[in-house]
Amino acid sequence: MGGALTRYRVIAYIVGVVLIALVVIGMPMKYIWGDPIVVETIGPGHGFLYMVYLVAAFDLGRRAEWPLSRMALVMLAGTVPFVSFWAERVVARWAREPQPATS
Repeated sequence: MGGALTRYRVIAYIVGVVLIALVVIGMPMKYIWGDPIVVETIGPGHGFLYMVYLVAAFDLGRRAEWPLSRMALVMLAGTVPFVSFWAERVVARWAREPQPATS
């Protein structure tokens, strides 16, 4: 599960940084100054990276045997600026918790 956690943490950080760039830089440039270059350039990349984030979150959730509700919350965390950074810390803590023995 260590590899899945590392993949999730890396992609969560990247998606968070790109989303902040879109919201803080791209959106004002597009809607205030009428220059959509940042949104047109970074937007499609963020969409692709978010799909990778979803796969990484699903993979980690399956390996950690989380309920679907927890996986869904983790997946949604990548849609709100700054929340992905907080969620990454929480998910790392969850993933490191001892797992109950299954028979």
